[in-house]
Amino acid sequence: MEGTKKRTTISSRYIPGTVVDRSKMNGAAGESFLDKVFYITEGIMLTQVREITGIDGTTLQNWLKRGWVASPKGKYYTKEHLARILLIAMMRDTMQLARIAQVLSYINGRVGDVTDDIIPESVLYDYVCRAVDILADGESAGLNDLDEVVAAVVESYEERVAGAKKRLSRGIAVIVTAYYSTLVKNHAENMIDEYCGTMKTRK
Repeated sequence: MEGTKKRTTISSRYIPGTVVDRSKMNGAAGESFLDKVFYITEGIMLTQVREITGIDGTTLQNWLKRGWVASPKGKYYTKEHLARILLIAMMRDTMQLARIAQVLSYINGRVGDVTDDIIPESVLYDYVCRAVDILADGESAGLNDLDEVVAAVVESYEERVAGAKKRLSRGIAVIVTAYYSTLVKNHAENMIDEYCGTMKTRK
């Protein structure tokens, strides 16, 4: 057969971890998206977090209670709070919350204690979004390219402690795989909607 076989692109119209359409933010994702959210303020209210993520307040409060997200400053959530919530949201459809917390702790240690962090949550979210975008660009072989993609994303990262880059790379690989699994699941459901809407019922 002549020509190159077209790859199936697995992607989403929404900014990872949110219900915000990329087109409404001029394609922004990662830190560029966070910077837009916090352009004129250092903190946002719970209602705004809910609008961005589509996650109900009870669920968010439960995450706080269980220590998966650091407590807000007063009633305000910072860029780092939101980044953490978005990372959890990216994995929650395909991974148990206890496992998600384990992954994030593997990367950055205890919640709310920045002394053992190897990377700000906002930068971690940015790295993850960059990796997701590369995997979804239509040229990638999907998860088969994951190791190379993660290596490229973290290339400029400077270790604060020995072994941090390896730990970061492993954590990003897990987060991206979990999110990619969600995209594949959604793609399959869209296929069902498309095919079942056109197929005739067999007698």
